[in-house]
Amino acid sequence: RHLRWRVARECAMSESEAKGGEASSEAPAGADIEVTGGAGGGADEAGADGGEEGARSVDAPLDVGTKKLVQRIPLLSTRAGPRDGAEWGKRLKEELQALIAYIKINKENDNDWFTIKPANKQGTRWTGQCWYFYKQLKYTFDLEFDMPVTYPAANPELCIPELEGKTAKMYRGGKICLSIHFMPLWSRNVPRFGIAHLLALGLGPWLAAEVPHLVDSGLITKTD
Repeated sequence: RHLRWRVARECAMSESEAKGGEASSEAPAGADIEVTGGAGGGADEAGADGGEEGARSVDAPLDVGTKKLVQRIPLLSTRAGPRDGAEWGKRLKEELQALIAYIKINKENDNDWFTIKPANKQGTRWTGQCWYFYKQLKYTFDLEFDMPVTYPAANPELCIPELEGKTAKMYRGGKICLSIHFMPLWSRNVPRFGIAHLLALGLGPWLAAEVPHLVDSGLITKTD
């Protein structure tokens, strides 16, 4: 019953608070990640300055930087979804530990780019914000998603409602279109991947690809 409070508190904590023991919990064996070498930053750079070069393709293969980042995020072991009772509670605890670790990594790299917390006590709906820096300006968006009944076999669909209709890389309702590389990657890593991995491998690269295009096209303006 204390999980919702803990996630909300830990995911919004300062760097000094992020040094608790849960953030460094042991992970299972490494993730199955195929990597294509090449220039350009990984998902860990999604919240950093987008630069003047514009967006890379949202369907670009995973690069070495992304692989290194994901290897630092704790992997999960409990295969349970929202209908699995006590096992779902165990899964949520693992999700929390992975998120805390990912937030700590981002803070160490001066690369905060999202906040997230459960919107109900069951941990089935999550809300927060994500942001991206482009040309020295910060663009912030509300983020929300529901945990599928078949999770973790199926990944949550990340939703940024205010961008609905502004990009082809989005489905109805503001659900982002993840890269062609993400779905098989997620499938190969069930149940090891969780929310933190979804943000790092899905949302981060999507923001890096789409925000510069939307800004340069005049479809979004600075929000804060």
